[in-house]
Amino acid sequence: MTSLDIFSAAQQCLMANQVAEKVALTRQTAQAWRNGTYSLLSSEEALPIGEAGHPEKPALVSPADVPRRGPGSDEGRAALIHAITHIEFNAINLAWDAVYRFRGLPEQYYDDWIRVADEEAYHFELLSERLQRLGYQYGDFPAHNGLWAMAQKTADDPMVRMALVPRVLEARGLDVTPGMMARLKKAGDNETVAILEIILRDEIGHVKIGSRWFKYFCDERSLNPENTFRKLIDDYFIGELRGPFDYELRQQAGFSIEELKALEALASGLTR
Repeated sequence: MTSLDIFSAAQQCLMANQVAEKVALTRQTAQAWRNGTYSLLSSEEALPIGEAGHPEKPALVSPADVPRRGPGSDEGRAALIHAITHIEFNAINLAWDAVYRFRGLPEQYYDDWIRVADEEAYHFELLSERLQRLGYQYGDFPAHNGLWAMAQKTADDPMVRMALVPRVLEARGLDVTPGMMARLKKAGDNETVAILEIILRDEIGHVKIGSRWFKYFCDERSLNPENTFRKLIDDYFIGELRGPFDYELRQQAGFSIEELKALEALASGLTR
């Protein structure tokens, strides 16, 4: 007999303030979902989006005030790893909010995003342990809150959420991680490179999940996915989109050549 619906469980994970609690709850809840513990039935609607649970540190600042993240020094490498660790922490919240906020969808949707939450928690654990081996902790450097800010802007429409969070913000990792790995390898940090290889492999799958469900919502509404994606970027990212884009990895993650060309044009400030 089910004792709890998945939406209540997702809310608990989402609102947990302590890092260890959020990670442990995420891993436990994902396993319980796989075991059939949770129901998709709930008598309560999702609350309006606010702040997700997060610890007092790291201090949240504007992106311009986040320290530079070059791998040339021990501190620079730690700052770089910390920035990625913070992205993974936010990604746990984003995945749980995608579960909690959007109701009445196929079970596969919840399977997908619960798996994403679980894998993001695993990534966070790997990076946190790496930071500790370098003599640092998560929270030792300031960070920015851009990922969650976009979650708040897209809280009213799952199609917009799928388009802009996994397919724009999180997909940026597909473009920059290979170069980051090359710089870390040059600096002799093969341990971090091995972690990033795991993360990059999984993140291709996460962005692909975003692509799949974006196209699902477009099909439901009889919308052309490529035109809709272009319009949403115009609406939400005017003047903010940055390239270059990794065509190979993004195609593996569900992008069409037409979408990639549109991204290139928008990032270059061109119009069509």
